[in-house]
Amino acid sequence: MALDFTVIGHRLKKARLDKKMTQEDLAEQLEVSVAFLSRIERGLSHVNLKRLSQICGILGISEGYVLNGTASTSDQYLISEFNEILSNCPADKQKLIYKIAKTIIDDEN
Repeated sequence: MALDFTVIGHRLKKARLDKKMTQEDLAEQLEVSVAFLSRIERGLSHVNLKRLSQICGILGISEGYVLNGTASTSDQYLISEFNEILSNCPADKQKLIYKIAKTIIDDEN
């Protein structure tokens, strides 16, 4: 499975916000620019394993979670992200997302 740097960036941003850190705070600790950190969080810049480990250490999260979305297996890949997206959508958009997903799944079967 290829790495999805957009999802990785989203997980890093969520962890940063959960720690109530600004991009400036984290960038300063990493000794990188805020612009670079912003690109990582948006999935526009790839993060190497050394930098990822450094970020995870500061944020108190595991590299496994950031890369796989779960510490135990990757079978649950993206489920928490989908749940978060759906919980922040109005009912009409949830129905639209459901219909699109169902159409994709039905076309594959």
